[in-house]
Amino acid sequence: MQGVSSNVATAVRTVVILAIAWGWIAVTGEIQSLRTISTSVLVFLVLSGVATGLSWLFYFRALQSGPTAVVAAIDKSSLVLVLLLSALILHEPLTWKTSIGIVLVVAGVLVTTL
Repeated sequence: MQGVSSNVATAVRTVVILAIAWGWIAVTGEIQSLRTISTSVLVFLVLSGVATGLSWLFYFRALQSGPTAVVAAIDKSSLVLVLLLSALILHEPLTWKTSIGIVLVVAGVLVTTL
Protein backbone atom coordinates (compact mmCIF):
# COMPACT_ATOMS: atom_id res chain seq x y z
CA MET A 1 0.00 0.00 0.00
CA GLN A 2 3.01 2.25 -0.28
CA GLY A 3 2.40 5.27 -2.42
CA VAL A 4 -1.36 5.20 -1.79
CA SER A 5 -2.94 7.83 0.41
CA SER A 6 -4.57 6.30 3.47
CA ASN A 7 -7.62 8.45 2.76
CA VAL A 8 -7.89 7.16 -0.81
CA ALA A 9 -7.42 3.57 0.34
CA THR A 10 -10.20 4.01 2.92
CA ALA A 11 -12.52 5.58 0.35
CA VAL A 12 -12.00 2.71 -2.14
CA ARG A 13 -12.48 0.11 0.59
CA THR A 14 -15.64 1.86 1.76
CA VAL A 15 -17.17 1.91 -1.73
CA VAL A 16 -16.57 -1.84 -2.07
CA ILE A 17 -18.14 -2.52 1.34
CA LEU A 18 -21.05 -0.22 0.49
CA ALA A 19 -21.75 -2.05 -2.77
CA ILE A 20 -21.59 -5.46 -1.09
CA ALA A 21 -23.82 -4.44 1.84
CA TRP A 22 -26.52 -2.78 -0.32
CA GLY A 23 -26.34 -5.61 -2.85
CA TRP A 24 -26.79 -8.17 -0.10
CA ILE A 25 -29.87 -6.54 1.42
CA ALA A 26 -31.34 -6.10 -2.06
CA VAL A 27 -30.80 -9.77 -2.94
CA THR A 28 -32.12 -11.06 0.39
CA GLY A 29 -35.17 -8.78 0.31
CA GLU A 30 -34.19 -7.04 3.53
CA ILE A 31 -34.26 -3.67 1.78
CA GLN A 32 -37.97 -3.51 2.64
CA SER A 33 -37.12 -3.27 6.33
CA LEU A 34 -35.53 0.17 5.80
CA ARG A 35 -38.98 1.68 6.36
CA THR A 36 -39.18 0.22 9.87
CA ILE A 37 -36.03 1.91 11.22
CA SER A 38 -36.96 4.44 13.89
CA THR A 39 -35.38 7.89 14.00
CA SER A 40 -33.46 7.13 17.20
CA VAL A 41 -32.04 3.91 15.75
CA LEU A 42 -31.13 5.76 12.55
CA VAL A 43 -29.28 8.42 14.57
CA PHE A 44 -27.26 5.74 16.37
CA LEU A 45 -26.50 3.98 13.07
CA VAL A 46 -25.28 7.26 11.54
CA LEU A 47 -23.13 8.01 14.60
CA SER A 48 -21.74 4.47 14.46
CA GLY A 49 -20.91 4.99 10.78
CA VAL A 50 -19.13 8.26 11.56
CA ALA A 51 -17.12 6.57 14.33
CA THR A 52 -16.24 3.64 12.05
CA GLY A 53 -15.20 5.92 9.19
CA LEU A 54 -12.99 8.03 11.42
CA SER A 55 -11.54 4.88 12.99
CA TRP A 56 -10.55 3.52 9.56
CA LEU A 57 -9.02 6.84 8.51
CA PHE A 58 -6.95 7.04 11.71
CA TYR A 59 -5.99 3.35 11.54
CA PHE A 60 -4.65 3.57 7.98
CA ARG A 61 -2.88 6.83 8.79
CA ALA A 62 -1.29 5.20 11.82
CA LEU A 63 -0.16 2.26 9.66
CA GLN A 64 1.65 4.71 7.40
CA SER A 65 3.27 6.43 10.38
CA GLY A 66 4.26 3.61 12.68
CA PRO A 67 5.26 -0.05 12.88
CA THR A 68 2.42 -2.37 11.86
CA ALA A 69 2.76 -4.61 14.92
CA VAL A 70 2.46 -1.67 17.29
CA VAL A 71 -0.47 -0.09 15.45
CA ALA A 72 -2.34 -3.41 15.25
CA ALA A 73 -1.70 -4.15 18.93
CA ILE A 74 -3.04 -0.77 19.99
CA ASP A 75 -6.05 -1.22 17.68
CA LYS A 76 -6.85 -4.62 19.16
CA SER A 77 -6.63 -3.22 22.67
CA SER A 78 -10.04 -1.65 22.00
CA LEU A 79 -11.42 -5.06 23.02
CA VAL A 80 -10.48 -4.17 26.60
CA LEU A 81 -12.49 -0.96 26.38
CA VAL A 82 -15.50 -2.80 24.92
CA LEU A 83 -15.43 -5.42 27.68
CA LEU A 84 -15.11 -2.83 30.44
CA LEU A 85 -17.84 -0.60 29.01
CA SER A 86 -20.16 -3.58 28.52
CA ALA A 87 -19.76 -4.38 32.21
CA LEU A 88 -20.16 -0.76 33.37
CA ILE A 89 -22.92 0.44 31.04
CA LEU A 90 -24.75 -2.69 29.93
CA HIS A 91 -24.23 -4.52 33.24
CA GLU A 92 -22.93 -7.61 31.47
CA PRO A 93 -21.13 -10.00 33.79
CA LEU A 94 -17.38 -9.59 34.12
CA THR A 95 -16.42 -13.22 34.67
CA TRP A 96 -13.06 -14.52 35.76
CA LYS A 97 -12.44 -15.74 32.18
CA THR A 98 -13.20 -12.27 30.80
CA SER A 99 -10.95 -10.69 33.42
CA ILE A 100 -8.09 -13.03 32.52
CA GLY A 101 -8.68 -12.21 28.85
CA ILE A 102 -8.45 -8.49 29.59
CA VAL A 103 -5.19 -8.97 31.48
CA LEU A 104 -3.76 -11.08 28.63
CA VAL A 105 -4.75 -8.54 25.98
CA VAL A 106 -3.18 -5.71 27.98
CA ALA A 107 -0.05 -7.84 28.54
CA GLY A 108 0.12 -8.63 24.81
CA VAL A 109 -0.18 -4.96 23.89
CA LEU A 110 2.55 -4.04 26.38
CA VAL A 111 4.88 -6.80 25.15
CA THR A 112 4.33 -5.81 21.54
CA THR A 113 4.63 -2.06 21.98
CA LEU A 114 7.47 -1.78 24.52
